[in-house]
Amino acid sequence: MGDTNIGSDGAPATRAAPAGGPHPCGPPRRQVLTAAATALGWVPVFRVDAHAADPGLPPAFPRGIRLVRQAFRNWSGEVALEAVWTAVPASPHDVLTLADWARAHRWRLRAKGAAHTFSPLLAGKNEDTRRLVMVDTTAHLTAIEVRPGTPATVTAQAGATLDAVHAALGAAGYGLTCVPATGSVTVAGVLAVGGHGTGVPLPGTGRPLGRGTASSTTSDTVESLTAVVWDATTGRHVLRTFHRSEPDTAAFLVHLGRAFVTEATLRVAADVRLRCRSSFDVPVGELFGPPGSGPRTLDRYLSRAGRVEALWLPHTERPWLKVWTEEPERPPAAREIHSPYPYVFGDSIPEEASTLAHRITEGAAALTPAFTGALQRGIQLGLTATATWDLWGWSRNTVLYLRATTWRWAFGGWAVLCARRDVQRVLHEFWSGLRRGLDEHGAHGEYPLNGTVEVRITAPDGQGPAAPVLSAACPRADRPDWDTVVWLNTATFPGTPGSAVFHHDLEQWMLTRFTGWAVVRPEWSKGWAYGAGGAWTQWSVLTGTWPRAFTDGRPEGARWDDAVAVLERHDPAGVFRSPFLAGLFSAQLPSPGRLAHDLRAGMDLPGRPPGSVGSRS
Repeated sequence: MGDTNIGSDGAPATRAAPAGGPHPCGPPRRQVLTAAATALGWVPVFRVDAHAADPGLPPAFPRGIRLVRQAFRNWSGEVALEAVWTAVPASPHDVLTLADWARAHRWRLRAKGAAHTFSPLLAGKNEDTRRLVMVDTTAHLTAIEVRPGTPATVTAQAGATLDAVHAALGAAGYGLTCVPATGSVTVAGVLAVGGHGTGVPLPGTGRPLGRGTASSTTSDTVESLTAVVWDATTGRHVLRTFHRSEPDTAAFLVHLGRAFVTEATLRVAADVRLRCRSSFDVPVGELFGPPGSGPRTLDRYLSRAGRVEALWLPHTERPWLKVWTEEPERPPAAREIHSPYPYVFGDSIPEEASTLAHRITEGAAALTPAFTGALQRGIQLGLTATATWDLWGWSRNTVLYLRATTWRWAFGGWAVLCARRDVQRVLHEFWSGLRRGLDEHGAHGEYPLNGTVEVRITAPDGQGPAAPVLSAACPRADRPDWDTVVWLNTATFPGTPGSAVFHHDLEQWMLTRFTGWAVVRPEWSKGWAYGAGGAWTQWSVLTGTWPRAFTDGRPEGARWDDAVAVLERHDPAGVFRSPFLAGLFSAQLPSPGRLAHDLRAGMDLPGRPPGSVGSRS
């Protein structure tokens, strides 16, 4: 475990033992289990207050702002940085002081909340952190204020968690329902990546389930936000509030970490009671069957309820289907719950599955079907043991179910914008392509997926220039009939053999298949742009495919380049710019010299040219 230090606040902080360099293609097989083992007992990273003798101490660091050395781990544990300078501001004005200092000394700042991300937007593998200070928003920037009115709103500072926001709203009789399933994330973090939930307008109502408590992404509920921006007139950074009606606001609503938002005001509505029923009744081939193939396709459940989620474990026959309905009164068969996170069995690993996981990570990949089968049996037994097959309660209690102690897989994620009539087509074609890929890899003795395949479905963000430009759910002005977003996730242990090739081929297949009648975009917090080095390394996708996906069909002033220009204009010195974002936002592939520089500066980019990952077929 390593030695222990005591911070100035008296709290013990565990120092992580130094690790060797990362495996060039992901963790060795013996290290793959880390994602599962740490999910049960996530080891806290150390935090030690800075002192004058520290090597590399940031020069002339502002007095009165706490500075610590802290190890950094992202959610899946794939990004691990040993000792990063981390500032702990006591107020938004401290962030201004930090930004002025960073600009003057040519350092960089990065807002850090819960670090609940798999993508390198916050930090990348092997990043050079010698001129970087992360800014921890979770210690003090946590204020929340609920304001009744028309509409009712909640104003939350950057580091406030969704758990805290849900609690404050619930106490006042309000709610947000189209939100991520975990509440441990921060408000600013959710907005930065366009976090979402699940739910579409019910037929004939023209409104999302839950009386319009949210639309597609949490970002689309923002009425105003305050960000740190450069003011050329005063020659200093200032706090500027952007209202939804202002043209520049749309770029900040989903900014991927290229800005520092200190607080946001979200539109909310009266809370509702939701019933959530779980089942394993429908075979996967039927649930994801062809359009119109029967009464138990996922599309049919969506039409009846408006809010659904499907989680399928590869090599099993029946997905975990959740269906939410709005029920003002408790149905006789449902059990009332008074707190979120009812599926407590998700915090433990069944003994059978744990044993199989150990054997798989030691090289027995052929045991993957037995492992996913054991996981499914564990879920079914857990639902029975905890009486959670049929639940009813206030929205937050049924919508929130993923806690920080849940298994931490590496996730791939995409959003498919399509017409409502084509939802089942998207699902069937995705499942068919995914199954073919699994069969191809299985013929080579590889099992690239050992976690869940997850499906959620939402409405797109609102139309018009105020829609979040970089949101994966932003609408197409030229295709108003594309009124639905299908969110597709795949999960696997980091470093699983064959996973990078499998995801590359799956993504490329999706990009060619879902075109003309739909469009694919990345779910920013997950894995995407799979290349030779795994996720986020296919530069033709990073700098070509994705910018086009946020440009085609969008109105002038609300396209990819427009959002990038707004963010650059408000931070011309790049105080909040990272090497990865510099590459992602570039108009063309970096030159070889620039690419080598960015590699040294902090991002493990591809070792082979784009397209070098071949198909298993």
